[in-house]
Amino acid sequence: MSTNQVDVLLYGLGAIGSFYAFILSRSENVRLTVVARSNYEAVRSNGLVINSQNHGQHTIHPYKVVKTAAEAQSTFDYIVCAHKAIDQASVPAQIAPAVDEKRTTIVVIQNGVGNEEPFRKSFPGATILSCVTWVGASQPVPGRVEHTSSEDMQMGLFPNPAVDESLEKQRLDTFAALLKHGNTVFQVVPNIQVQRWEKVVWNAAWNSLTTLTMLDTHGWLSSSASATPLTRKLMTEVIDVAQACGVPIEYSLIDRLLEKILAMPPIGSSMQMDAKNGKPMEVDVILGYPVAKGKELDLAIPTIETIYVILTGMNRRFLQASNL
Repeated sequence: MSTNQVDVLLYGLGAIGSFYAFILSRSENVRLTVVARSNYEAVRSNGLVINSQNHGQHTIHPYKVVKTAAEAQSTFDYIVCAHKAIDQASVPAQIAPAVDEKRTTIVVIQNGVGNEEPFRKSFPGATILSCVTWVGASQPVPGRVEHTSSEDMQMGLFPNPAVDESLEKQRLDTFAALLKHGNTVFQVVPNIQVQRWEKVVWNAAWNSLTTLTMLDTHGWLSSSASATPLTRKLMTEVIDVAQACGVPIEYSLIDRLLEKILAMPPIGSSMQMDAKNGKPMEVDVILGYPVAKGKELDLAIPTIETIYVILTGMNRRFLQASNL
């Protein structure tokens, strides 16, 4: 790896953001600034503690801990957006003080589809890397992250015709090198939208159904003879939308996802946990974007549309309580 300094801003220091802050901090080339909210005081005072089944226990001390991107008073080579995708349209304005479109690459590590579009609209000259992560992590107390053995990521370009293709490839390769140096598991893929939509098929089913029923995955599937057929119908509608958007996903994915969930111990979901805690949920990027695209393309998607409307009603209470 080059010895050139790489300035990185990590925006969103929840469990997943904290995990990747740790991974990136392992490179001596990285000068890491983190934007923290609820854990700001803990991280500023004591650093960020990671207890990982794969990597052991570490404490990292970022170069800067700030409350806003503007407070960093700098622009960056990479801005890693690992915040919860609650109000995605508002985020570009929040990170704008840290963006130099000729220099900055925006890295999106989030659930959902359509996440990149607000960034592309606001920063048409920037390179965007899109990532799908399968990391099991939690932050039981501010500034301390517990990481299980679950660790994987798929990453690829959200291609920008306004940026030279070789330059975009170079920026992708540089970030991949940072992840490799951090000793995490990842793959660079040719069309990241395939992985994004595949995970949304997973999340649209398990997140929404465990949240609406407050059952775990196995409890839901065994709750009635109609539970599995409804799950299949929901997944089918999401794949219908993906295919209509030109994303090559096969319906055989449904069997693979059902087999995968049944081979796992019963689980809830991050959305269910948010609902239990009265916190805003990632409804729009997981369900709302597929519903909007389905309507735009005149598709029949009654199952996902109904679930989206009900979850939006639930989410309104949580958003109002959070003043969002």
